[in-house]
Amino acid sequence: MDKNKLLGQLRKKMDLIDFELLKLINQRMEHALRTRRLKESILDPDREKEVMAGIRYRSQGLIRPDFSEKLFREIISESRFLQEQAPKLIGFQGEHGAYGEVAARSVDPTLVPIPYVEFVDVFDEVINGQLDYGIVPVENSLEGAVTQVNDLLVEADVTKVKIVGEVKIPIHHCLLTLPGADYNEIKVVYSHPQALAQCRKFISGHGLEQRPYYDTAGAAMMLSNNRSRTVAAIASKLCAELYNLEIRAEGIEDNEFNTTRFLMLSRHESKEDGNKCSIIFSTEHRAGALFSVLKIFSDAGLNLTRIESRPIRKDPGKYAFLLDFQGSNRDQKVIDALGETRRKTILYKFLGCYKEATELRV
Repeated sequence: MDKNKLLGQLRKKMDLIDFELLKLINQRMEHALRTRRLKESILDPDREKEVMAGIRYRSQGLIRPDFSEKLFREIISESRFLQEQAPKLIGFQGEHGAYGEVAARSVDPTLVPIPYVEFVDVFDEVINGQLDYGIVPVENSLEGAVTQVNDLLVEADVTKVKIVGEVKIPIHHCLLTLPGADYNEIKVVYSHPQALAQCRKFISGHGLEQRPYYDTAGAAMMLSNNRSRTVAAIASKLCAELYNLEIRAEGIEDNEFNTTRFLMLSRHESKEDGNKCSIIFSTEHRAGALFSVLKIFSDAGLNLTRIESRPIRKDPGKYAFLLDFQGSNRDQKVIDALGETRRKTILYKFLGCYKEATELRV
C-alpha cells in the first residue's frame, strides 16, 4: 500500500479515537456534576486515592502508570472546577442530540443537558433534586399529544413538580451519513418510527430501506459507532456535530410546519409573572359535568389553548382532563375561576403558571 495512503488511514483512526475520548470525558463530567448533589463537599481525598490506585493498576501496554495518573489528575481537577461552578442541570429523554436537547439549548445555553432513557426518569430526577429542570415534549403539530408525558403529568405530585415554562421548536430532519460516504451507495436509513413516517416522501423518492430505531439521536450514535458507509440516519442537525457525521440533506420532512411543544419542569414554581396556566381535573361521571367546568372559563373570558383527556390508570373507567389557558394566576378573575373549578371537580391539580411560547426557537 502507498505510504501516504496508509498514513492517512492511520490518522483517520486516531482522529476517531480522539473524538470518542472527548465524548467519554464529557460524559464523565456530566456524572461528576450529578455526584456533587449527593456529596457533602467537593473534595473527597479517599475517593481520589481509590481512583488513582485503579488507574495505575489498569495502565497496560504502552501507557505508563505515571502518565495515566498525570492525565487523570487533570481530569479530576477539571471535574472539581465544574462542580465549583455549579451549573444548572436540565434533563431530557433520549441520547445527546435528541430534539429534547435542541429544545433545552434553545431555552438557555448555560444549562447543562443531561440525557435519560425514559420520560419518567426525567420526572423522577426533577423530584429528587438531581436536576434543576426537566424538559419534555407534550404535543406535536402532526402527531398530536405525547401520551406518555401526559400520563406522567396526570400522575405527578404537584407539590414536588411544577411546569415553569414552555418552548416550541421546529422539527427539521436531516439525512446523516459518515463523512465521505458515497451518497449513491446509501441503501438503508435508521430513525425513530415517527421521524421515518414524517420523511416518507424523501425516503421512498430515494429508494431507501427504512428501519425503525428507538431514538433519532440513538440512530445517529449507532451510525457513528458502527461506521457503516451504506447506512444513513435521520436525526437533528445537532447530531451531525455531536457524532461527527455529515449532513447529506437537510429539511427532508414532508411537512415544513412540523413543530413540537416542550414543557419545562421544576420542583419550584416559576418566579416570573406568567401568562399561561395548566391544570388537571376530573369530574363526576354525569351528563353536563365537563360542560359546567368549561363554562367557568368561558364566562370569565379565558381563552383555552389545549384540552386533552387521558384515562386515569390508577382508577380504570375514569378520565382526567389536561387544560391550558391564557391568563395569570395572580389575576383575580383567574383566581376566582380556579377556585370554582376546584369546587366543581373531584380531582384538581394546578400544574403551574408560566410564560407562553409566542414564537418558535431553533
